[in-house]
Amino acid sequence: MERSPDSSFLGQELRRVRLAAGIKSQEDLAEIFSVDRSVISKIESGKPPSPELARLYAARFPELATLVDEGFIERWAAHVRKNGGGPFPRNFVDWVDEERTARSLVYWAPILVPGICQTESYARALLVTEAHDSQSPEERLAGRMQRQEILSRPSPPTVTVIMSELVLWRNVGGPDVMHEQVTRLCALGQQPKVIIQVIPAEIGAHAGLAGPVSLADHDDGPAVIYADAFALGQVTKDADTVSRVREMIELLRCEALPRAASLELIRETAEERWKLT
Repeated sequence: MERSPDSSFLGQELRRVRLAAGIKSQEDLAEIFSVDRSVISKIESGKPPSPELARLYAARFPELATLVDEGFIERWAAHVRKNGGGPFPRNFVDWVDEERTARSLVYWAPILVPGICQTESYARALLVTEAHDSQSPEERLAGRMQRQEILSRPSPPTVTVIMSELVLWRNVGGPDVMHEQVTRLCALGQQPKVIIQVIPAEIGAHAGLAGPVSLADHDDGPAVIYADAFALGQVTKDADTVSRVREMIELLRCEALPRAASLELIRETAEERWKLT
């Protein structure tokens, strides 16, 4: 009987059978399939494989037959391509892959806590307000939480978050949700490779008012930008755009409080503005 395909679930299963077969890295499987490593990463993140790659998976891992009937992978891939399924918006999958392979990441957050730092309750409160294609808010939530796994890796990237103080004040989900979220920021900011800096609310005009943006740097390959937008975010490696974003980030750093002072402000906000009753 044909099952209801779920790209997030099967992507995770493809990763599991890869590891169970002793293929420890995406690079190794990419070499076996004669594709770029990013192709495997995107598939394991929920992007459907091409029909050719789906057949390669089925042939390489016969144990998949215990999970699905013959031809299911091909049907699943076709379904997801048609319906835009998976835990991430179609225009966001490439950025998720960049996050996973980055040496360092910088997020500018003028409006909301960036997804990489959100609690489940905060993220759920946001996702139920968004319009989706075929994905449910719970599917999107699972994908958002999955992104945060990079913070607990043995060798995590350096993550810098620069945010407006107004982000800490915006009531997303109610006081309990906000207390949990702001407390989470305090805990994250104490990790050695996580730097959180806050631009005080009294600083009015500054370089970041155009909107949120993220920057990924890699040991090999060009830097990548994800510029968020109301309708459609954009991933780009354009050198001029990367240069402009770096300049903007440096200007924002100049306006932001130092790391220790930022954490103290975040802590005060959790205890005073969002204290539990």
